[in-house]
Amino acid sequence: MRLRVFNIIKKTKVEGPETRYCIWVQGCSRHCAGCQAVHTWAHNGGVIYETNDIIEDIKRQNGIEGVTFLGGEPFEQAEALGEIAEAVHSVGLGVFCFTGGYIEQLKNEKKNQKLLINTDLLIDGPFEQDKVDYSRPWCGSSNQRYHFLSDRYNKDILNKYKNKVEVNISKNGIIFLNGMGNFDEIVQKIDLATIK
Repeated sequence: MRLRVFNIIKKTKVEGPETRYCIWVQGCSRHCAGCQAVHTWAHNGGVIYETNDIIEDIKRQNGIEGVTFLGGEPFEQAEALGEIAEAVHSVGLGVFCFTGGYIEQLKNEKKNQKLLINTDLLIDGPFEQDKVDYSRPWCGSSNQRYHFLSDRYNKDILNKYKNKVEVNISKNGIIFLNGMGNFDEIVQKIDLATIK
């Protein structure tokens, strides 16, 4: 099976509990106003990967607790992510997934079942610009909800983690910010720092 991907970070500490392998899928039809990831919206962008290649790469990683899916809209590629989630679950890794949809609707679609069954923690709800709230871990607006779909994680982790941002610089100098926070404010501070 194939997956269209915007970016992969093989080890991050800001996209869920502990150290995680993080996959940003490419493609989103929701187009939430104020979205910080508009570059993931186009359905013809990104890079195509075979899911088996991603699964093998995840298995080669040392020191990760689990995998996080975000984007883009993960449930627009639910079948491929469901295959990855099932495989990583089978080797004892956790699965954390974001969606701009609501679980009540997602449960009604057959294509989503494998991904939902193999997700330990789901954050649902679209980003709503008039409800911006960075006080809760991994959420950007107050309407977004946590769903603990297995016993792997529980509400205690919400007190353990705070929103953070990582700055990644590739070998060719491309800067990629990830995590949760006010990216516009961060970028302004970077610009001011370079001017001084």
